[in-house]
Amino acid sequence: MSVLWRQIDRSENRRGMRILAVSWVLLLLLSVIASISVAEDWPQWRGENRDGVWDASGVIDKFPGKKMAPTWSVEIGAGYSGPTVADGRVFITDRLSEPKQVERVHCYDAKTGKEIWSTTYDCPYIGIGYTAGPRASVTVDGHRAIALGAMGNIHCFEASTGTVLWKRDLNKDYEIEMPIWGIAASPLVVGDLIILHIGGKNGACVVALDKQSGKEAWKALDDRASYSAPILTEQAGHEIVVCWTGDSVSAIDPKKGTVHWRYPFAPKRMPIGIATPILQKDRLFVTSFYDGALMLRLLPDRLAVEKVWYRVGRNERDTDGLQSIISTPIWIDDHIYGVDSYGQFRCLASSSGDRVWEDLTATPPGRWSTIHFVRHGDRVWMFNEAGELIIAKLSPKGFDEISRAQIVSPTTKQLNRRGKGVCWSHPAFANQSVFARNDNTLVCVSLKAD
Repeated sequence: MSVLWRQIDRSENRRGMRILAVSWVLLLLLSVIASISVAEDWPQWRGENRDGVWDASGVIDKFPGKKMAPTWSVEIGAGYSGPTVADGRVFITDRLSEPKQVERVHCYDAKTGKEIWSTTYDCPYIGIGYTAGPRASVTVDGHRAIALGAMGNIHCFEASTGTVLWKRDLNKDYEIEMPIWGIAASPLVVGDLIILHIGGKNGACVVALDKQSGKEAWKALDDRASYSAPILTEQAGHEIVVCWTGDSVSAIDPKKGTVHWRYPFAPKRMPIGIATPILQKDRLFVTSFYDGALMLRLLPDRLAVEKVWYRVGRNERDTDGLQSIISTPIWIDDHIYGVDSYGQFRCLASSSGDRVWEDLTATPPGRWSTIHFVRHGDRVWMFNEAGELIIAKLSPKGFDEISRAQIVSPTTKQLNRRGKGVCWSHPAFANQSVFARNDNTLVCVSLKAD
């Protein structure tokens, strides 16, 4: 009898071990699925981590032809803001000027393009040049979608329904010294706070709002605003928000608003910084159309910064290093790749700023010509202002173009003095697709491999 019980006991133990093993496998699969779904979203400016990296698998190696037909397209108004994608929804903002001036926030189904919700609010543009529309991409944080307009109107929506959870007129509340091109930096969510680069008076260049209520948590810096989006990183064991304002590159405590360090970088003519600061290890790089390229080092043992090098040319045509305007460069290993003042695609040695090579085929030449870069494994997806998507490999040896296709046509409201126009808005990459817009259309183009 005791032998029988021992056999039953061993049988139950084996059964329990099998159940435990299956449970661990299921948990592992669920965690993998969850990580894939997160990686597939593009919920804010420049992707999940604001670093222009796309980790999707199962996408094409080259285009089947010179033009890619959209999976779907929808008619929208003009705007400079790029789309964002989260939880099966696509968010975009635009502007109409007739019969009255309004800004709009739209939400579409990512698979079909069917409208889920749309909100319109009055928004006369006062003191803003280049009036095509909003600049900042919608930031999606959980069930919230946070939209910031060119005049400083901020709305926090329930992402699935469009219900307004709260809203504020930041221009009125903070007496914004309005940048000539309006408010452009996309909202950054850190924990329970929304961090905004707006250029308000009385120490409110950067403000943090409680994401639940919209109430102010802190404000920082007396600087003027630029157009550059803040980023989150770590230094000396602390989280910091790096913000390139109209007068400095500064590091701010995201919880308290304490300014840890401030490196003066005042412009010669006017605040014109648009490109997002880029990071590699302890190095931080910014580039400006008039004011050149600056490399800083974040000290590892304390909250301080030092200059590594600075390069600037004699004027906007005779440039040195990289003097970019709209395009955020990409940093691969020991080299930085970006677009100079008149469309020159350049490679720089990150150690010195010395030019390694220059290419004139990646984007049409012209003042402020641009490319948006997204890294995908050992390749780079490059969306130029002609509405072309390029698959390439970049190295100190040169620009290795693999494939190029038209995904959307340039239009003239964003810039009407350049022939057929431009596509200046940053695309979103999600769901094995690219989402891009011009002045009248938002398209979804499949990049899925056969």
